[in-house]
Amino acid sequence: MKLIDVINTYVSLQQSLGMRFESAQRLLRRFARQTGDVRIDEIRPQQVLDFLRGSGPLTATWALKHRVLSGLYRFAISRGHANDSPLPTSLPTLPPQQTPYVYSTEELRRLIDATSTLHVATSRLQAPTYRTLILTLYGGGLRIGEALGLTLRDVDIVERIITVRNTKFFKTRLVPIGPKLAQELAAHIERRRQLALPAGEDSALFTTRTGKAWLYPDVITLFQRVRRAARIGCPAGELRPPRLHDLRHTAAVHRVLAWYRAGKDVQRLLPQLATYLGHIDIKSTQRYLRMTPELLQEAGQRFERYAHCEDSHD
Repeated sequence: MKLIDVINTYVSLQQSLGMRFESAQRLLRRFARQTGDVRIDEIRPQQVLDFLRGSGPLTATWALKHRVLSGLYRFAISRGHANDSPLPTSLPTLPPQQTPYVYSTEELRRLIDATSTLHVATSRLQAPTYRTLILTLYGGGLRIGEALGLTLRDVDIVERIITVRNTKFFKTRLVPIGPKLAQELAAHIERRRQLALPAGEDSALFTTRTGKAWLYPDVITLFQRVRRAARIGCPAGELRPPRLHDLRHTAAVHRVLAWYRAGKDVQRLLPQLATYLGHIDIKSTQRYLRMTPELLQEAGQRFERYAHCEDSHD
C-alpha cells in the first residue's frame, strides 16, 4: 500500500476519534513528500533517519517526528501494511528544552516598533497586521494557533470579548480584552475588510493580502525578522533566541506582577488566570510563571510584609 494512502487512512482514523491531529498530519505529509511516491514497506531506515535529522542543529523536533512516525508504523503494522518499523530504536541526546522567556516592557515596545520592517509594497497590510497579531498574543495570552484560528465573528469589539474556539483541549473559552487592544483590533478589522472575505464573517482574522489565513510557519519566519530588527538575541546561557510563543509566558508573568503590585491575593486569582489561558489545571499555569527577578522581588516583598504583620501580632 502506498505511503500516502496509509497516512490518509491513519489521519482519518485519528480525527474520527476526536483528535484534531493537524500538526501530526503536516509532519506525515512532509514525510511522504520527502520519501516520494512509494509503498510504505519500501521505505528504508536511512530515509527515516534523513527525515528525522532534517537540516540544521539537532532540536526537540527530532523527538516529535519520531513520536508521530511511531504512531503511523504501529497502525501500519497492525493493519498488515508493513511487516516492521524502519525507525531507529536508540534516541540521540537532545538539547535541553528551551527555557521560557519573559520579554521586558522595553523589549515588547521594540518588537511592536520593529513590525514596521515587514512593510512591502505588494502587501501593504502585512506590517500593521503583524503588529496587531503581536498585541493580540500578548494582550489575550493566546496560543499562536488560537490567534491564527480566529475569525472576524470571534471578535466582539463592543463587549471586548474574543471567543477562542477549538482550543488545544477541544474547548471554547471567552477571553476579555482591555480597551487599548479592543481599539487596535477595531482598526485591524476595518483594514481586514478591504481584503477578500471568502467565508464572510467566518473569514480568518489574520490573513495574507489574498484573504487566506496566515500559516504558522510563515508567521514564525516573519517573527524571526521582527526579533532581529528589535535587537533581541539569545539570553545568557541559552542556545536559541526567544520565541513568538514566549509572548504567552510574558502575558502570564506580567499579569501576576500586576496583581502583586496591586496587593491582590495572587493564590486566589491563579485559578482565574488558568481559565483565562485555557489551561486544564492550575499546575500548567504555575509552570508558566517562571520566577523572573521582578517576580521574585515582588513575592519576597509580599512575604516580608506578611511576616512583619505576623510578628506585630505576637
